[in-house]
Formats: sequence, structure tokens, C-alpha cells
Amino acid sequence: MIELGDIAADRQKLRGQWRRLGYHENRSIPQRLLEGARRHPEVESIYYAEKRPRHTTNRGLYEHSLRIAAGLQKLGVGRGDVVAVQLPTWYETTVLYLALMHLGAIVLPIVSIYGPAEVEFILRQSKARLYFSPARWRKVDYLARHAGFRSLPDLRDIVIVGDGAPAGAQTWERLEAAGTSDFDPVASDPDAVSLLMYTSGTTSAPKGVQHTHHSLLREWGRPSYRNRGLYLANLPAGHYTGYSYMFRPSIYGAPMVFLDQWDAQFAAELVQRHQVKAGGGTPIFLFSLIEMAQKHGFDISSLESFSLGGQGMTPALVQLADSHGFPGARVYGSTEHPTVTGFEPELPFEKRAYTDGRLDEGNEVRIVDDEGRDVPLGREGEVLTRGPEMFVGYLDAELDRDSFAPGGWMKSGDIGRLDAEGFLTITDRKKDIIIRGGENISSVEVEETLARHPAVRAAAAVAMPDRTYGEKVCVCVELHPGQTLTMEQVREHFVKAGLAKQKTPERLEILPELPRNASGKIKKFELRAQVRAAVEGEQQQ
Repeated sequence: MIELGDIAADRQKLRGQWRRLGYHENRSIPQRLLEGARRHPEVESIYYAEKRPRHTTNRGLYEHSLRIAAGLQKLGVGRGDVVAVQLPTWYETTVLYLALMHLGAIVLPIVSIYGPAEVEFILRQSKARLYFSPARWRKVDYLARHAGFRSLPDLRDIVIVGDGAPAGAQTWERLEAAGTSDFDPVASDPDAVSLLMYTSGTTSAPKGVQHTHHSLLREWGRPSYRNRGLYLANLPAGHYTGYSYMFRPSIYGAPMVFLDQWDAQFAAELVQRHQVKAGGGTPIFLFSLIEMAQKHGFDISSLESFSLGGQGMTPALVQLADSHGFPGARVYGSTEHPTVTGFEPELPFEKRAYTDGRLDEGNEVRIVDDEGRDVPLGREGEVLTRGPEMFVGYLDAELDRDSFAPGGWMKSGDIGRLDAEGFLTITDRKKDIIIRGGENISSVEVEETLARHPAVRAAAAVAMPDRTYGEKVCVCVELHPGQTLTMEQVREHFVKAGLAKQKTPERLEILPELPRNASGKIKKFELRAQVRAAVEGEQQQ
């Protein structure tokens, strides 16, 4: 296992290399925000939300963010402080993200699907100073969760955004009232951590991914990230891509239309209304957008491209996009290394549909065997990546030991192959996660939760194929003698555990005995094959 000191030395060497090559420009995000406000003052951001719609410009965003930064400063927020934000894709969310950058604070976006158990773990481990939350959104009562958070030792306050705040609570309106317009952004070290984002992986607890000003600005500076015309942003603000898109207008002058929740019919209407040129997402977004456009007669011919990420990206999906006049393309990345391959809609269909894209400039990939040795081009192995937009390690540095190889290479946990032209194709997954609608779900977390049910002797969570979400959670269980278990009982158990609804199993397979190898380890590859065959058989009936 690699030592933490060696990982740090590798990182330092790579930073120097990326700076010499011009990938890291020694500028901070607040500097880029000011430049963007001056260069593109009238570029629009349009926020569609049921209760909090807003139409604004870069000038308006920048000026408002300075006032909010001043208000946050009065609450004691300063350089290096972690501020957690579990808000939908609202205008206020963008303003808050920009304001925290002005302060040199660390933004901690939290996806809305996370329940109280996950949020409490994140707030505790991150030592977050403030937590921003709605009172209620999409039938979720966030206020009911807050009592459990207030006892956390590092959390100073909870700020409510939107209607329904109880009397005496800290609110967005009070924060605005405390701000002034003469705030000067705090000088920031471009190598300082500016984003902390938790992602589910092979461990039961979410992992805190750390990004710097340099890594974010490099990712945001990719040619495919710049202005391709009006873009429909439909991913949540707590997701890495959704978070990043909220900075596109301010930094690159790219106009955006934001949705706080996915409504395919409304999205198709917006594409027609605003002549949207680009979009992207997981299979559910593409399927439903096209379906609603056809059903209700919306013209979505203004679309010029649609990027596809997540699990379950097939050639048929790319063909579906192509057949409607906007080239689709598969891309590959993660929260840790956001864009390993770039989006190139002009490539031939075979490259867009049968590979996961060409390595983005500055990125490197190695394909290695189980012993860490490089395999020949075209052969499959574990994908190792490194590049100037890669994260700088987990908040819990001990997790880095299993995630990095000598030389600063990140172990992706995915299996793939690389061809002579630099195109990467992901063929399988080595790490034990389920990717449902683009969100990672830890199999270990699902298994540990289900194992606490009194009827369950042993459990294994595996991915089952799903046309809409790519994958869903299936659990295969052994029961104690004389016990029974129903799908409804499983759902009730996960609700009581306080986990995100998306982590609740959606298929239950009760087996007399789980398949194991000689050492007693459950053979999940056999379970995946059995579940896949069962699902495919049911679809053919």
C-alpha cells in the first residue's frame, strides 16, 4: 500500500508539471468571476422553479453575490470554512456558491436525495460551520431533520431558504438584509481547496472529494465546456455537473436555462421556447425528453448536441439522439476526475457510440492488470487516470491509500481498454457500486443496512439493468430459518434507517443460499448474471 507522504510528493510534482504546461494558470475563482462579470455583464441565467423562478444577468448575479458574501462574513464565515448547501437548483443557490468563493470558503454541496443519516455524517466529518436548507421541498420536510443536526459540535447555524421558516430562524432574507454592496473578495490561493463534495463509493460511508481553484478552473476551461449556445441544465445543484454548470454564465458567458427538478414535458417546451442548443444527462433525460416532445408536439430541432454519461450508455442511445438531429456522444468521468474524455459531437458515429470518447487534453490513462502492470493497447484492465482537473485527495486522507498508485495515478475501479487513437472504452466495473440515474450507490451501505433486519442472515446488493435509470438496486438475501421477508418490509426498513429513497432496493431475490467461493466471499458476478437474465427474461414475456 502506498504511503501518504509518497502520494503528497507525487501531487506536488504533478502540480508543477501542470503549471509549466499552462493547465494551471495561477488564478483563483473570484478573479475569474470578476473577469466574467466585466466581459459578459448581460449574459442571461434563467431559473425555472415552481416557487422560486428568476431571470437574471451576470451583472446581477455578481452584485448580489457580493452582498451575500458580506452577510456571511458577519456570520463569521471566512477563508477555509466549510459551508454545506443542500438546496435545489435555484437562483439563490448560484448566488450562494459565488458568495462563498468570494470569501475563500469551501463549498460543500449535498445532493437533495441524501437523507438525515447521510447528511449528519457529512456535516459531522466536514466540520461544516453553516448548513443551508429549504424548509420543505418536493414533499420532503427538511425542518424535521434539523433538530438532529443542531447538536453537532462545529455547526454554528442552519439557514432556511424559501417559505416556511419557523419564527426566529436564520433565513436567506435576514442574510440579505445584513449584507452590503462594498464587500471586497478575499484573496485566495489557487491551490487551496474550494469544493468539498461527497460521493458514494465502495465504502459504506460517503467519501469527501476535495477540489481546488486550479482543478475546477481547468475542468471549466475545457473547449467543450465553453459557449455552445444556450444550454439546458437539468442536473441537481448538489451533483458535480449541476454545481459546475451554475458557474458557466459567470465565467464563460454561456447562457443557461436551469430546472430545479426534471419535468420532461416542461423541458421539451423550454427547448422550443428558448431554442436551446445543447443538453445532456443520463438515459432517463434523453428518453423522456424525446418521448414528451413527440407526444405533445414540441419542436426540439434547435438541439445541436446531447452528451451522455453514467451507467447503461449503449450505441442505441447515441443512435436515438442522432435520429432526432442532435448528435449524442458517450463521455467518461467521475467526481474525483470529472472529465477524463471530452465531448466531441463531430466524431463519426462509431467513435461516439462504441467508445467512451477520446482523452481530453492534459489527461493520461493507463490500463493495468491485477498486479499493476501495464497491458498492451486494446487489452482490458483497470483504468488509472491522472490530469490537471483531478481532485487532490479525500478529506479522510486514509482513503487515498487504496485510491492512488505511485506516480499520482488514480485508481478508477473501472475496467476498460484504450486504443491507439486515445479512445477509451469502459467495459465493466471493478468497484462495487450501483449507478442509478447517474448517482453512485454503495452496495456495502445497502448490504449493511439490510443486514440489520432481524429476518436477514446474509445479503448482497447488485445492479439490475433498467432502461430508464441504467441500473437499479436489487438485493439477494439468505433468511434465518423460519423467517419471511417481503418487498414492503424492505422498504419500511430503509425508511426507518433514514437513507435516501434511491438507495432502497427495488427488487428482492430470496435464495436458500448465496453463492460463495472457497474463502466464503459472495460471488457477486454470479448474482449479477442471474439477475440480468431474470430481468431480460421478464422483458421478453
